[in-house]
Amino acid sequence: MHSFTEENYLKAIFKLQHNNDNTVSNSDLSKQLEIQSASVTDMLKKMAKKKLIHYEKSKGVKLTEKGKEVAISIVRKHRIWELFLVQKLQFGWEEVHEIAEQLEHIHSEELINRLDSYLGHPKADPHGDPIPSVNGELSQVQRTTLSEVDDRKSCQVVGVKDSSTLFLQYLQQVNIGIGTKIKVIERFAFDGSIIIKLKKGEQISVSKKFADNVLVTS
Repeated sequence: MHSFTEENYLKAIFKLQHNNDNTVSNSDLSKQLEIQSASVTDMLKKMAKKKLIHYEKSKGVKLTEKGKEVAISIVRKHRIWELFLVQKLQFGWEEVHEIAEQLEHIHSEELINRLDSYLGHPKADPHGDPIPSVNGELSQVQRTTLSEVDDRKSCQVVGVKDSSTLFLQYLQQVNIGIGTKIKVIERFAFDGSIIIKLKKGEQISVSKKFADNVLVTS
């Protein structure tokens, strides 16, 4: 059984690796966890001894197969809990991240498997992120950012890169969520902002920062 802190590190490394074999720098991990670099280094050395990670100070860190298995399990728990909180307890999608951060450390696999079954074996969480299967398989969906969609092209929202409370609340205010259909009307070269059209015909202007954080599929 792994500690609360170890699980948080493994999940953070998994996210920063972007599902590939890239190594993660100490500085990036420090920023992700909001922990001083010296403390991160000490923890990584301990985790390397447990064979959860490969770690070289000059090159960075990457998960071992053992570490990846634990990380995917934590991600699976987190995303299933988020969906349960939204679908069954009527929490807003902007409210559930911190609660799921606590619940993901419950070690009962039977509990999470029953929740998964109860929810109908969902494929994605409320923010559009894929939920790993019981076997640890993570489905990949071709997604791009709204800012990369060509003018006059239509797309559908399938996720967000920024899951902060402020951004999710803003999305609610402009009536955009998972499944929302959007058409890019016009793009302004000056600042990268774009005018988009929603399914009810409403047109709004959004910033490049906004468009960079909305994930869509055609």
